[in-house]
Amino acid sequence: MSRDHERWPAAVVVCLGVFLLGMDLTVLNVAVPDLDRDLKPSMAQVQWIVDAYALVLGGIVLTAGALTDRIGRRRAFAIGMAICGTTSALGALAEEPDWVIAARCGMGAGAALLMPATLSIITNLFTTPAPRRRAIALWAASLGVGGMTGPVLGGALVEGFSWRAGFWVNVPIVAVALLLTPLVVPKSGPRAGGRSEERVDLLGAMMSACGLLTLVWAVIESPSRGWTSTPVLTGFALAAALLSGFVAHQKRRDDHAMLPLPLLRLPGVVRGATSLTLLSFAMYGALFVITLYLQGVLGYTPWQAGVRTLPLAAALAAGSLAAPRLLARHGERTPIAAGLLLVTAAFAVLTRTRSDSGYGHLLVFEVIAGLGAGLVAAAGTETVMGAVPPCHAGLGSAVNDATRQVGASLGVAVQGSVLSTVITDRLGPMASSATPSAVLPPFPAARQAFVDGLTASALTAGSVSLAATLVVIPWRSTIPDAATSHEGL
Repeated sequence: MSRDHERWPAAVVVCLGVFLLGMDLTVLNVAVPDLDRDLKPSMAQVQWIVDAYALVLGGIVLTAGALTDRIGRRRAFAIGMAICGTTSALGALAEEPDWVIAARCGMGAGAALLMPATLSIITNLFTTPAPRRRAIALWAASLGVGGMTGPVLGGALVEGFSWRAGFWVNVPIVAVALLLTPLVVPKSGPRAGGRSEERVDLLGAMMSACGLLTLVWAVIESPSRGWTSTPVLTGFALAAALLSGFVAHQKRRDDHAMLPLPLLRLPGVVRGATSLTLLSFAMYGALFVITLYLQGVLGYTPWQAGVRTLPLAAALAAGSLAAPRLLARHGERTPIAAGLLLVTAAFAVLTRTRSDSGYGHLLVFEVIAGLGAGLVAAAGTETVMGAVPPCHAGLGSAVNDATRQVGASLGVAVQGSVLSTVITDRLGPMASSATPSAVLPPFPAARQAFVDGLTASALTAGSVSLAATLVVIPWRSTIPDAATSHEGL
């Protein structure tokens, strides 16, 4: 597989899997009203249906990345795709909200195995810097465009069929990918120099997953239970204890750790992962809120709302494809800092939204935010993977993916919680009659309350992206080469 015409078909197939993964993050966003009418979920259940996929993906992807390095990249990719397809079919057949949530959790588990395999395959196919940057830009664009076009496809499926079609659509995509995988994706065995008899760190996996699950549960439940309620404070404390325990456990295991801690000290990994986490927090939370705004306040149908998010996807793709050239000329700081600055400016625009602003105002946000997000996504991913030695490509990809998905899940949780809290505060006694109509306000007072919630969530996201920008600006730009040796790894 040394020639480009042999390597790029494999890259295209794995990017098809990445597109599916990104699409599943958001495809149900515009299906909330239809799902609400059919299954009558609570507000918390709506957030779990939207967020469970990213939560489980972020919670177990570290374990999946370690497993990828042990069982082989192509095998991990195929198994992950098969799990995604099977659980998608089960979700389409669900008759209760809790079963939909369970299906989304299963899809997240499959995606957790699939996602690190895709990036690991690409970085092992393209070992020289310039082709690798282009391939990673394609990977980042596929993930971002999948996520941003999810509402478009979801809207079309809801209007043409029902919310269940948002699950069924995965099945043919999975079938095509599984058919092509053995034909074009090279087979790979366990990582070079690895110990085939070494077992996955089950205790570490449980501690990290339970810690992340508990953290996001506390965030999601805060609006209804109260930020200072005993269950919520207990959840935050338990999450802190579990995640701290996970770090301590990894230190004790030393060379046998599921997550080698020296990997997290590499400058490229720290910088790339930090920027991707904060970007995902801002963008995925915002996408969740604005798709509801398009329907509830501006009055678009699911399909019309989805189409109106396409400029965001197009701008993101453009930003991703522009990033390799900036990386090659200026290092990682320039595209990441410029991208975060654009995202911050976009959220400043969004905070000025009024109930009569119209779609043109939102379009400005989408174009600016999409360009910035594309720059950060491609440059941040290349920064992480360029710092990781090839033998740890699966685990390096898992770190990249975990930070991205944890940021996404927390972004949806926090911004959704801010939205819900503001709506409840504004409506007072009317809040009970607006649930789940608080998601799609049916009367003027509720629409204004929703706009207030949107601007509050935009302020939250904008503050995070501004803080990230200030962190990135002092960086010293470097582009580590993937072939560089890294002692202690």
